[in-house]
Amino acid sequence: MSEVTKVATVAEIPPGGRKSIIVDELPALLLRAGDDFYCIEDVCTHDGQPLTDGPFEDCVITCPRHGARFDVKTGAPLCMPATEPVRVYPVEIRGEDVYVTVD
Repeated sequence: MSEVTKVATVAEIPPGGRKSIIVDELPALLLRAGDDFYCIEDVCTHDGQPLTDGPFEDCVITCPRHGARFDVKTGAPLCMPATEPVRVYPVEIRGEDVYVTVD
């Protein structure tokens, strides 16, 4: 059964910004690229470290520890040392509120 949770307001996160949240009892990052919002599990699949403070540009987040990069739209790893995708959660904007869905 899917659960939809309000996690932020649109105004809270500027373009290029991020917010650390908890989704399904796991750390996650809500990211904004332009007017689009994305949510990923906040963990590098290479070594389990948080992606929280990694550079974020053009829908790509880079792990601050070893430089693995991930597409925040799909979770796909874009370079070594990561080979596994990060989990991606569906995001929905309703008016001025941002919601994340967990299956």
